[in-house]
Amino acid sequence: MKNIYPFQPKVSYAQRKQQMQQEPSLVWFTGLSGSGKSTLALRLEHYLFIRGYKVYLLDGDNMRSGLNSDLSFTDTDRKENIRRVGEVAKLMLDAGLVVICAFISPFEEKRTLVKSMVGKDRFTEVFVNCSLHVCEARDTKGLYLKARAGLQPNFEVKTDQESIDESVHKLINYIEPLLQAKPQTTVAV
Repeated sequence: MKNIYPFQPKVSYAQRKQQMQQEPSLVWFTGLSGSGKSTLALRLEHYLFIRGYKVYLLDGDNMRSGLNSDLSFTDTDRKENIRRVGEVAKLMLDAGLVVICAFISPFEEKRTLVKSMVGKDRFTEVFVNCSLHVCEARDTKGLYLKARAGLQPNFEVKTDQESIDESVHKLINYIEPLLQAKPQTTVAV
C-alpha cells in the first residue's frame, strides 16, 4: 500500500518479554453460544491476574460493542470480526501480554488465520464442548429462540459434563506452564 511505512520499534520483543517475565500467549476459546466460553475465560483471566500475570480478556460481545460495532452477523462480517480480533491480539502479544479470547468463531479457516498471525507457538485453542441441548437450555441471550423463529440471520448452530471449577482447573494446569518465562541469556539494548 502506498504511503504506509511501518516503523521498527526501539524496544524489542525479547526486551518486552524479559520485562514482563512471562511468555506472551493467546488462549482462544471457541464454542457455541451458551457453552461457557466467557465464564471460563473470565475465571482464567482472574486466576492468572491474581498470580501476577499481565493478562487481558477480549470477549465477543465487548468487541462487537466497540471496535467491531460496524459489523453484522453475515459470514463475511463474522470472518472480518475474527480477523480484527486477531490483529488486536497480535499487538497485545507483541507488547508482552497474555491474551484470552472468547469467541464463537465457527470458521476453522479464521481460527487458523489467527494462529498464523500470532504464531502457532503462542496460540492455544480451547474448544468448549457443550451439547446444543444444554446451550439452548442456557440461552442467556435468547439467540437460539430468535434463530428458531427465523429472527437471527446467519446464526451458527454447530461444559455440560463437568463443573466450571473442574473446567477452570484443567485450563490452569494446561495454560499456566506455557506462560512461565523462559530463561533469557542477554538481551541487547
